[in-house]
Amino acid sequence: MTGYVALLRAVNVGGTGKLPMATLRELCLSAGFANVATYIASGNVVFESNGTEADVRLALETRLSAYAGKAVGVIVRTVPEIAGVLSNNPFADAPANRVIALFVDGRLPSDPFDGVTGAANEQIRLGTRELFVFYPDGLAATGLRIPAGKSGTSRNMNTVARLAEMGGALASAKQ
Repeated sequence: MTGYVALLRAVNVGGTGKLPMATLRELCLSAGFANVATYIASGNVVFESNGTEADVRLALETRLSAYAGKAVGVIVRTVPEIAGVLSNNPFADAPANRVIALFVDGRLPSDPFDGVTGAANEQIRLGTRELFVFYPDGLAATGLRIPAGKSGTSRNMNTVARLAEMGGALASAKQ
């Protein structure tokens, strides 16, 4: 079985998109996923599946849509990919709560500032399937708008670290 991390878009953000994490776990179990664990109430779930990334995304999106009555975006990464995001963070010396990984499934721009508006002193770097953004003044103080953010979802490095740890526990439990 492959270890995966699913990141849901717009779940429990600003009072909209309410999805109890117990319900998310149940939806994952009904999709046939194993060793399901959620992390904080913003749509982060770690699990194992024999399916491909595309299979996993479709199974979860279908169940979430039936539950919510509308489409819910899901970004899926393997556990090693999440660990790679953590280890490849170009802003590793910055406070982890001020660095986010913006996970996208589409193509990354060749220039990370392509189409970006409202930039002040934020820094953006390309990753493999994500953009890394450092907010020196914090996220609350920014006017930064990144086009890839419309279809992606972001997590700060504290959350990425915890998801990598949880994913690593899946592999350790097998040994």
